[in-house]
Amino acid sequence: MAKDDAIRILDTHRIMAISTVRPDGWPQTTIVGYANVGLALYFLIFRSSQKFENIQLDNRISLAVGEEPADVRELNAVYAGAHAAEVTDADERENAWRLLRQRHPNLASFELPDQSEAAMMRAECKYVSLLDYRIGPGYSRALTIDTDDEPIAADGKDDWGSHAAGASGG
Repeated sequence: MAKDDAIRILDTHRIMAISTVRPDGWPQTTIVGYANVGLALYFLIFRSSQKFENIQLDNRISLAVGEEPADVRELNAVYAGAHAAEVTDADERENAWRLLRQRHPNLASFELPDQSEAAMMRAECKYVSLLDYRIGPGYSRALTIDTDDEPIAADGKDDWGSHAAGASGG
């Protein structure tokens, strides 16, 4: 069920924070638009970008998708560790661009950038965490996606919320 919940969150958002590993070992985080098919996320980056260089050196990325709710008890977000790779198949690249244009109407008047300038990337989620404070403060569910694209789930709950409530009530 947690996999479906994570996909539902990914399906309803359009931008994500993506962190890559710089050559000096430091993380670098930027924002990109994305479209997804399940837990596979597509995004377009320029070949001249630091992000592209970082992924070429180390394809492990972290991503975060969510939004700030009016009430913290409604927090619902997905965090994931993924492997990113360039989409080289022409049909898949065109399909990913179609998905991006559907998700991002501001791209409707643009043509797919030339492959020599921009890389269409696919991130395959491997480690997924789903935050759902609607269930309770600090509640999260963790998934590891195995080689058959099947989740191995482990639920968890951070009890910071109960400590915070106790501290403010006393």
